[in-house]
Amino acid sequence: MKKSDFYYDLPQELIAQTPVEPRDSSRLLVYDRAQDKATHTIFRNLGDFLKPGDVLVVNNTKVIPARLIGKKVSTQAAAEVLLLKRLNLTDWEVLLRPAKRLKPGTDIVFSEKLKCKVLSAGEGVWTVRFEFEGVFEEILDELGQVPLPPYIKEKLIDKSRYNTVYAKIEGSAAAPTAGLHFTPELIQSLKDKGVIFCEVLLNVGLGTFLPVKTDNIEDHHMHTEYYEVSQQAADIINQAKAEKRRVIAVGTTSVRVLESCGGQNGFVKSCKGNTDIFIYPGYKFKTVDALITNFHLPESTLIMLVSAFAGREKVLELYREAIELKYRFFSFGDAMFIM
Repeated sequence: MKKSDFYYDLPQELIAQTPVEPRDSSRLLVYDRAQDKATHTIFRNLGDFLKPGDVLVVNNTKVIPARLIGKKVSTQAAAEVLLLKRLNLTDWEVLLRPAKRLKPGTDIVFSEKLKCKVLSAGEGVWTVRFEFEGVFEEILDELGQVPLPPYIKEKLIDKSRYNTVYAKIEGSAAAPTAGLHFTPELIQSLKDKGVIFCEVLLNVGLGTFLPVKTDNIEDHHMHTEYYEVSQQAADIINQAKAEKRRVIAVGTTSVRVLESCGGQNGFVKSCKGNTDIFIYPGYKFKTVDALITNFHLPESTLIMLVSAFAGREKVLELYREAIELKYRFFSFGDAMFIM
């Protein structure tokens, strides 16, 4: 398939610049695949479409202040480092800006407490080694900025809004945005109804948000991202599969975790590691029965994943309908529930 098969026109004004208040007041497009029916509602009404025993699988990763602004030691020119994946105590995979001027061997200083050296360049990513005095995480909290996507131009007043209310484990360079719509009150109301919440982990990095640059999507290489599924989570999911209850992925990152550790029978195993799974039309889903997701960028791996789940033509049709109805798109935008 061609990258252009997943293109659609989006008016700039529909790119959400700020999150809505409260979180669950965002709009929700519900698509029932069996009935080929779309319903328009508000996210806080999600429970109207869920049943007791449904399992919502959420990604409990937490976005770190991964954007560091510094200067080249040699010239004092500005340099930006975006942390992607920790390799060991001192080394990280990162994105650099301006990339062409930050060659291996370049030293970058951020403060008296923190500096780094560019070690090597890879396929779209670099490796750097940090030198620091004190606790790295504390220094990062002090110096780092929340790495908002480049299409968000507005300043984020409340940094917590780029994390889910259930975010626990630090390590992501971007938020699992489908989860941003949940409030503690909505979660409790769903639990009271008998919906079961199950946490997995995928640290969102380059694999999720790197653009597809090849015309033939099968030539696109996904970078690896770290994930974990606990034994408790595996037991919850497997019991649901055995009892033919729905396993509903909250976000494309949860989909990638479930499909990375699921067998052909839909059951999953407790595991941890790195996944480079790339899901596009033609993929046969093993574990995921339904999907809560946001509206994604044209030609992105994310819209390809959603298209694999609901059909490319249908997804593009639903996107056109959402555009006509002025839905808000991307990270701080509205949501879809495909069941």
